[in-house]
Amino acid sequence: MPQKILAVFGTRPDAIKMAPVVLELLKRKGQFDLRVVVTGQHREMLDQVLSVFGIVPDYDLNIMQPGQTLAEITTRALSGLDPIFAEEKPAAVLAQGDTTTTFVAALAAFYHKAAFGHVEAGLRTGNRFDPFPEETNRLLTTRLAALHFAPTKESADNLLREGVDPKSVFLTGNTVIDALLTTASSEFSIDDPAVVKALALPGQVVLVTAHRRENWGAPLNRICCAVRQLVTQLPEINVVFPMHKNPIVRQTVVEVLGGLDRVFLIEPPDYAPFVKLEQKSALILTDSGGVQEEAPSLGKPVLVLRETTERPEGVAAGTAKLVGTDQALIFDEAFRLLTDPAEYDKMAHAASPYGDGSASKRIADALADYLSL
Repeated sequence: MPQKILAVFGTRPDAIKMAPVVLELLKRKGQFDLRVVVTGQHREMLDQVLSVFGIVPDYDLNIMQPGQTLAEITTRALSGLDPIFAEEKPAAVLAQGDTTTTFVAALAAFYHKAAFGHVEAGLRTGNRFDPFPEETNRLLTTRLAALHFAPTKESADNLLREGVDPKSVFLTGNTVIDALLTTASSEFSIDDPAVVKALALPGQVVLVTAHRRENWGAPLNRICCAVRQLVTQLPEINVVFPMHKNPIVRQTVVEVLGGLDRVFLIEPPDYAPFVKLEQKSALILTDSGGVQEEAPSLGKPVLVLRETTERPEGVAAGTAKLVGTDQALIFDEAFRLLTDPAEYDKMAHAASPYGDGSASKRIADALADYLSL
């Protein structure tokens, strides 16, 4: 008799990283009876990813409201999940990462005495307010989880240091690499004119993404000023900056970079076109966790626009550098990589520490073993 599993996610990064797990579980109909639940914490960007991977949710809470607070996201998600869990009575619940949706899914699973499996478990910065609220979401989720799917040895070691039962920790690799390698090797018809134009740009292309809450305001302003300085000093480069939907982010980006020659401010692309932009780029500047993991597998150096990172493996491996939001440091490091082939090659050819593309199979195997399937 297949065991009932609920896969819960709510944001675009969650969907990208959970999609390979969902597809793997769907293949194993003799073992798992899967239901997909989305909270809609991100609406439009979430729907893009669902379309790429052909995933149709069984439940959609659609909790997104303009300007909602963290407390409102939490309470809407919990009150929406509770009756679904009561009706479905899952043997296990899976969610990934560090979003509010993930923490709430773990809490709802606990309330309904269902085993919670945490995909991408064990990431830590050591500062519970940075990133906010993600670091504390991780800590709370760990305390509620029965299964911890750690993407790297370092993340597994973090869990063991915190006293997590070693029998519940599984080293799997990161599911984002599963999704990335499949997408990067596939042919897609791209109908977004802005992306088509960006993919045809000559010379070196710098891809920039920045959206995290802790970078709102002055930090994001410094990031954008560094990008403006780069374009001024290096007339042969082009910058592509997909702007997050959040109006707080957009206001700063447009104020500093709007109308600047060779800076292309575009709408957030679908996942597949974004992967193609990553492949096109020479250098990536980002505060995104997922992009930190994806870029090394594509041989792209990454400058991390954050003061801390819960993904130190990339820094240790030499595929990423932590530059924070200091304008001078961002400019200096980017300028060096774009003008010094030896420095560039050292980062571009460093080995990715994030997995081999088989994380989803390992997760499904561990879940089947836990449920004695």
